[in-house]
Amino acid sequence: MNKSRTPSGLTAIIVMIIAMQVALSGPYFEPPVVVPEPPPPPPPVDELFPPGERLDKSNVILVLLGDDIEALTMEQYLIGVVAAEMPASFELEALKAQAVAARTNALHFKRVANKPRHPDANVCSDFSCCTAFNDDERLRSRWGDDYIVNIERIISAVTGTDGIYLSYNDEPILAAFHSSSSGNTESSENVWVTALPYLRSVYSPESDIYVPNYVTSVTVSAEMFIETVLEAYPGALLEGDEHSWITNITYTESGRVYELLVGGVIVKGTMLRSMFNLRSTAVTFEWSGSGSITFTTTGFGHGVGMSQYGANVMALYGQNFTDILNVYYTGVSVTSSDEGR
Repeated sequence: MNKSRTPSGLTAIIVMIIAMQVALSGPYFEPPVVVPEPPPPPPPVDELFPPGERLDKSNVILVLLGDDIEALTMEQYLIGVVAAEMPASFELEALKAQAVAARTNALHFKRVANKPRHPDANVCSDFSCCTAFNDDERLRSRWGDDYIVNIERIISAVTGTDGIYLSYNDEPILAAFHSSSSGNTESSENVWVTALPYLRSVYSPESDIYVPNYVTSVTVSAEMFIETVLEAYPGALLEGDEHSWITNITYTESGRVYELLVGGVIVKGTMLRSMFNLRSTAVTFEWSGSGSITFTTTGFGHGVGMSQYGANVMALYGQNFTDILNVYYTGVSVTSSDEGR
């Protein structure tokens, strides 16, 4: 005889709870997806300048950008130069020193020594000829979300030194600068032949604590060394013991290689740097037992004038931009007037 089974009391309660939850919850709705609106783009750079009249706003400079010559105000030009030549994260007083150096160079090329490579333009954007330059489009792409913070720092450095330049004998100087030095900067005649009285070797305070890649090494095989030297100096004799290939090394007062004999041929330190793509002429070398030579360099650049990392170290320790400039440029006057137009 079959007997029907009824749910136990516990089972019945569970069934009732599930039924009530289903009844109370109602139909399931997908929550709406909220897509945040993108932030508005930064305003044009000219709108970020503070109001008011400034000397740099009325000083026009002709700049060769690519194949075109553009007439820019000194303000517009300096923004692109300072942003290209020095990290925006550097101390403000270092950025100001860079702005003054760049302004001085522009006035020097405009008034004193026009460049033969571009006689119709005062300056160009080729760092190997004049100074590097980044336009606003490139800066926006390079800095991304940090654009406003960085451009405002650069603008502050430029407008905070409005019209200020360095002069010697009442003329804007060649305000050379480089990335980092090796304890002392270099005198101009050791790099460019001409001895300029304001570009003397002076102490510079940077070290590997403050400068990334301050000391670097390049290793070259003996075969590559021979090939590179003979390409530039076919008369060099590179035979026998490689330890005898480099002799008679002389140094400048800053400790950089001035010249040396390579295979019996006189080679300038600046040429050695160029041949082996070294970061500076503050270089030592060592032959290894495996038949290769290692060049170890300190600092980066030609070493003449203001060290950018040295300027930043000085700013970190409380020096202002005029203090910095008076250290790196010997006997100059810091001029604030419109005479340099």
